[in-house]
Amino acid sequence: MRGGLALLTPTLQSFNLFSSPKKCLLAFSAGNGRTRSRLTSFSAMASAFKPEQARVPPPVQSPPPPVSKFMIALCQLSVTADKERNIAHARKAIMDAAEKGTQLVLLPEIWNSPYSNDSFPVYAEDIDAGGDASPSSSMLAEVARSLHITIIGGSIPERSGDHLYNTCCVFGTDGKLMAKHRKIHLFDIDIPGKITFMESKTLTAGERPTIVDTDVGRIGIGICHDICFQELAMLYAAKGAHFLCYPGAFNMTTGPLHWELLQRARAADNQLYVATCSPARDAGAGYVAWGHSTLVGPFGEVIATTEHEETTIIVEIDYSLIELRRSNLPLEKQRRGDLYQLVDVQRLNSG
Repeated sequence: MRGGLALLTPTLQSFNLFSSPKKCLLAFSAGNGRTRSRLTSFSAMASAFKPEQARVPPPVQSPPPPVSKFMIALCQLSVTADKERNIAHARKAIMDAAEKGTQLVLLPEIWNSPYSNDSFPVYAEDIDAGGDASPSSSMLAEVARSLHITIIGGSIPERSGDHLYNTCCVFGTDGKLMAKHRKIHLFDIDIPGKITFMESKTLTAGERPTIVDTDVGRIGIGICHDICFQELAMLYAAKGAHFLCYPGAFNMTTGPLHWELLQRARAADNQLYVATCSPARDAGAGYVAWGHSTLVGPFGEVIATTEHEETTIIVEIDYSLIELRRSNLPLEKQRRGDLYQLVDVQRLNSG
């Protein structure tokens, strides 16, 4: 398996997953007709775990965050067909936010291009090449360095070889590229009379989760549809993330149904902050974004949100609230590892 996680539930056989996790995972993931026979190598997993041991490997202890509080800016940008204008517009929004004391800027999904399968190949950039081959990421690197801030650069279409990706770049205060997250779960939807969109027509799915240590904390990154999958957020929490960021562009169908619901669920499930950033709504666009960029606290409470128009909101993240909420409601101690397990396949394979 290439990375990510799996969920296991105990069998009636007897096997200690902690003593031989790779053997256990192999048995679980053998697939098809082999799965049932391989499962005989499990021992009574229900008795092999203490109830609170519900993570394999065991969860990573979150490192102390480098700051106790900081200001985050959610820049809900209008997007046009003019790429140069979009880049200049994003630059100004970042600079304006920095002047107001923000230490972390989050941009929207696909902020340099219209959101369409026709546009992705035209606006795609070679991020690894940089320079003129990637004017969007080059601007973000330069601004992060000059303003000494951390930038989670929303996402842009990325060209790598023969593939196109929906990619988020994270730049540190020195302007260096710290991480690159390629959208793992592509957005394919078909609701007759409402919306049909197939990212998989042009884009390739990413193959690994992305967690990055920055000057403002350990951040788990997802893009838009990634937020629909609780396992990814659980994985980031088990890796010691301090908060989660999802640039996204939900639409006028899924937005009112799921956008706030999913953010609050991911935050409450994992008792972390969740930040999202959408493009501003353009009713004349082929794909109309819902807007409503939001910061949610570790109890699932909405701390701040926008409407649908272009705007930037700057909000404080206070890490002490995470520990307070975890002491108020100690979910980690209440998990039932004797009934279910979250398996981090990537960590398991690298161990």
